[in-house]
Amino acid sequence: MRFSDRVPWAPGTNELTRRLESRRAAGLPVLDLTLTNPTRAGFGGDGGAVLRALSREEGLGYEPDPRGYPPAREAVAGYYQEQGVRTSAEKVVLTASTSEAYSLLFKLLCNPGDAVLVPRPSYPLFQHLAALESVEALPYPARYTPSLGWRLDVDGLRSAFTARTRAVVIVHPQNPTGAYLRPAELDLVAGLCAQHGIALIADEVFFDFPSITRPVTRRRAGTILDALTFSLSGLSKVVALPQLKLGWIVIGGPEPSAREALDRLEFIADAYLSVSAGVQVGARDLLDLRGPIQARIQTRLERNERAVEEICRPPGALRHRPREGGWYSVLELPPETSDEAFAVGLLDSEGVLVHPGFFYDCEEDHLLVASLITPEETFRAGMERLATRAALPA
Repeated sequence: MRFSDRVPWAPGTNELTRRLESRRAAGLPVLDLTLTNPTRAGFGGDGGAVLRALSREEGLGYEPDPRGYPPAREAVAGYYQEQGVRTSAEKVVLTASTSEAYSLLFKLLCNPGDAVLVPRPSYPLFQHLAALESVEALPYPARYTPSLGWRLDVDGLRSAFTARTRAVVIVHPQNPTGAYLRPAELDLVAGLCAQHGIALIADEVFFDFPSITRPVTRRRAGTILDALTFSLSGLSKVVALPQLKLGWIVIGGPEPSAREALDRLEFIADAYLSVSAGVQVGARDLLDLRGPIQARIQTRLERNERAVEEICRPPGALRHRPREGGWYSVLELPPETSDEAFAVGLLDSEGVLVHPGFFYDCEEDHLLVASLITPEETFRAGMERLATRAALPA
């Protein structure tokens, strides 16, 4: 039987996953420092308020709108207006997830064989989403220095452009590095997009979670005026409700490009109508819940990062790279250490699960990634074991 080449099918699992499955099958405990599901990390929110939002009577009817339920789009636009973005409900398209938003945008912007530029390191999803649309995801790099942290490699971005490039994807702040694009960097990327006549796709799902102890100047991509811009986010991170499956695209940039993009995107969305009525009708009330939920997540993030700083002080075999935002901590092993071998050994000997940096396409092969929304007791216990093992002779 022949199947589509668009499915990047590679049967089998990596060594760390096999060891994890074996450990769990044997009933052995695991201190999981990779937990990113907020509903499992204790951030379910006000269950009563969520259920009330989903049980509104309007959700019983069916009046499909390709761009989404107008009051829900108004609520999303209001969320951005509060943060200095001049937009309106007319420029919002609702989706079932950020992943679906990428899929719709790749359909909108690319023909088969075209390319989009994606950041490196990054969450390992872009290649799959692009391949499913017969599009190639080409990386452009970020570089780390102790004095500046993670910064965009401008020359690397410029050299990544080809005649097939149809969009640049930014993740703002980056996942897993936690680096925001500085306003000057954001303007530079937008300028390159405008120069090449291509779109900027800004994934801002973690934008609401800046580091409190290391504040940086940050600006929404929706404030860009000179390039066609698509800003992506959703309830998954903004309200810590990934199970409700509501994301959105906010279109910005110069007319008439933005208007034509909206009309074409509406045509694509009309072929799917994938967002359920209940969550659209409840979107305004759900977005109103974000304040307390985000405050609780911020507290967890800051406490766990302080634990990382304490455990890595004074600098020894294990170091950490401070974040500017997001939910992750990047840890640095001695340069001669293999991240995969270390992660496998840590799981086998200490029962601690952490992701090796190569899962995120890190160029350096001695980095680890831990989730800062892990419950605090589990996080500290796992980090202490991790640091102890990192200090052992190789």
